[in-house]
Amino acid sequence: MSTPVASPGPSDSVLVRAARRQEVSHTPVWFMRQAGRSLPEYRAIRADVPMLESCRTPDLVSEITLQPVRRHGVDAAIFFSDIVVPLQAVGVDLDIVAGTGPVVAHPVRTRADLERLPELTPDQVPDITESVTRLVAELGDTPLIGFAGAPFTLASYLVEGGPSKNHERTKALMHGDPELWHDLCARLAQISLAFLRVQADAGASVVQLFDSWAGHLSRADYLRHVEPHSRAVLEGIHATHPDVPRIHFGVGTGELLTSMAEAGADVIGVDYRVSLTDAVERTGGRYAVQGNLDPALLFAPWPALEHRVREIVEEGRQAPGHIFNLGHGVLPSTDPDVITRVVELVHEVSAR
Repeated sequence: MSTPVASPGPSDSVLVRAARRQEVSHTPVWFMRQAGRSLPEYRAIRADVPMLESCRTPDLVSEITLQPVRRHGVDAAIFFSDIVVPLQAVGVDLDIVAGTGPVVAHPVRTRADLERLPELTPDQVPDITESVTRLVAELGDTPLIGFAGAPFTLASYLVEGGPSKNHERTKALMHGDPELWHDLCARLAQISLAFLRVQADAGASVVQLFDSWAGHLSRADYLRHVEPHSRAVLEGIHATHPDVPRIHFGVGTGELLTSMAEAGADVIGVDYRVSLTDAVERTGGRYAVQGNLDPALLFAPWPALEHRVREIVEEGRQAPGHIFNLGHGVLPSTDPDVITRVVELVHEVSAR
């Protein structure tokens, strides 16, 4: 009677191996916002449930996270949550308004506002621990990616009171009261790090730090006002979970790629504005790369889309590790069948 071969588990999955710059059987693929409005099953289950409530309900979090894994055959699940969940958990009065995004009732503008923002502790998010634990058990060998918002992006939401095109209040505070700015970002770094640690403690195999708005900054401002706080999060998670690879991603951050990678990333996320070839060159070939299909190309005729997917897979071969993804999130009106077809194509053309 033969002895059963032990499963390698998610820690030796193709996605984790690529993040660690190890040999892989094929290029792993997942999509930011793969669990979301492009899926009819997602729209059905969330029909009458507010976003923040769905993010704090383990039954819903588990089902929504698993939906794209079942449908598309992606190489990882991304934890269904939102970057403002830990802010809500520490008592910030906010809501996610459909068509707008996070809206903060009382923006942070003064020292007194900051003093009302406490640190995050695990006992404030027991539902996150439960959701991740449940998902890891259900996913088996498929890794779960945990995530958090980076301090700058969270600060921008808090200071502006919601999404902003110009970030004028954020930049005014950053330059006008740098002491308050750094104290705010230090508090947010603690909150983001604690949120990532909760997910890693419960079994997440990879973490991603989203700095959605960092592309609005000059490199000098990024290095002076933002990078130290992102570094605190990325180095902090590595200190307690050295086996959990770290992905660092921002939108419109081509000029910041080198600095973002050096802040403590194992994988640098690349949006669709920069080729993977340029990203590898800018980061010295020392990091795995993630990306970077333009989400809008999922609406193009298949021959054009197929050509671009093949190009990206080929560009990714120049990196020490490549995780195929979009250059940003899946758009709500995307045809799910196209996403599945892209996954199959990436697996096919990248097979070693």
